[in-house]
Amino acid sequence: MIESTARQIVLAARPRGKPQLTDFRLEETEIPTPGAGQILLRVQYLSLDPYMRGRMDDRKSYAKPVPVGNVMEGESVAIVIASQHRDYSEGDIVLAQTGWRTHALSDRSDLRKLDSAIAPVTTGLGVLGMPGFHRVQRADRDR
Repeated sequence: MIESTARQIVLAARPRGKPQLTDFRLEETEIPTPGAGQILLRVQYLSLDPYMRGRMDDRKSYAKPVPVGNVMEGESVAIVIASQHRDYSEGDIVLAQTGWRTHALSDRSDLRKLDSAIAPVTTGLGVLGMPGFHRVQRADRDR
């Protein structure tokens, strides 16, 4: 079966207290086609982190708020399903800022290839991802 529709979750309203289903909206869009230098990704795993709750509010925070009507922000493990970039091939697994969507275009500036021979790709969203990766960078900087 060939996919023709992508899905994304957008922030429909600012939550008051605990987020409700009505604070979000599921939208269907066409799957984009990559242009020169772009990569088309299909999300395999999405990280849902506590900081995302703060991004739903429109107040000063360490993380910029998601505008109402925009796709919720989020990091994912994704597979390259089409590539117009010489450094990425169909089948590559990457860590990417895709947001809450099934498919995303990338210009590759925020991608990091993951190697399942080193560790399960899901660790890219945990110990080998933002939580662990930034800790390692900070430790290296402090030496």
